[in-house]
Amino acid sequence: QVQVVESGGGLVQPGGSLRLSCVASGFSLEYYAIGWFRQAPGKEREGSSCISSSVASDGSTYYRDSVKGRFTISGDNAKNTVYLQMNSLKPEDTAVYYCAARTPWCGVNWYRGRDFASWGQGTQVTVSS
Repeated sequence: QVQVVESGGGLVQPGGSLRLSCVASGFSLEYYAIGWFRQAPGKEREGSSCISSSVASDGSTYYRDSVKGRFTISGDNAKNTVYLQMNSLKPEDTAVYYCAARTPWCGVNWYRGRDFASWGQGTQVTVSS
C-alpha cells in the first residue's frame, strides 16, 4: 500500500522553527518526488517546497517565493523520509501541511499539486504569540 504520513506540526511563536517529516511506505523515495503543500482556513491549497527523486535529478529542490530562504526540504533515502525544516516562521505560515508523491520529478508546475498522488492526512502548523 502506497502511503505517506506527515508529522512534526505544532504551535510555535513567530520567529520560531519546526521540522516536519513525511514518511513514505510502499514505495521508495529514490524514485519519487515529494512536495510539501499547505492550506490555510478559507484559502486554496498552495505548494511550498518540492524535492525531485535522487535517481532522476540528484534531489533537486524547489521553493515558492513565500518560503524561499526560510524553509529547507531534504530527503533521507535510508529512512524513506523527507523533511521540511521551517525557520523564521510567520503567522501567515499557519496552515495544515501535507506531503504528496509523484514520479520522478517535481515538474515545472509542481506547486499546483495536480500530478501528485498519495496525499497524507496533514499536520497542523500554528504560528502565534
